[in-house]
Amino acid sequence: MSKNTVKIVEVNAENWYECCLLQISEEQRDYIEPNAISIAQSKFEPTLKPYVIYFEERVVGFLMFNSVIEELDGYWIYRIMIDKHFQGKGIGKVATELMIAEIAKLPNAQKIIVGYHPENKGAHYLYSSLGFKDYGDRFGKEMAVIKYL
Repeated sequence: MSKNTVKIVEVNAENWYECCLLQISEEQRDYIEPNAISIAQSKFEPTLKPYVIYFEERVVGFLMFNSVIEELDGYWIYRIMIDKHFQGKGIGKVATELMIAEIAKLPNAQKIIVGYHPENKGAHYLYSSLGFKDYGDRFGKEMAVIKYL
């Protein structure tokens, strides 16, 4: 997967609706909020930064992170999803790398944290392949994994 074919762009008037139409696979429905809810959340929590993921100029996914340091003294990834028709192609990994590069530009960026349900094998594989480690932190039903920059 070439980084040249994947890009992330902040949610805007031209791409938000198409982003809301994206669908996750049936087995992922219990693990992630719909994109429309996440976009709405970002309007009420302005430190959240929502992005659309493009693959070859087509909207294929969504991601969101917080631009302020939170629990565990790090920046949190709130969402990442790839439409069910584009999963398994490495798009999510490249998009997450791009997001990590954006977060690394933020003040005092020393660690990035993401929480996910332990049974979400796709999330586990993605984050562990990018160097996130489990140090035993738990938030409700989710485990929190950390990547040091």
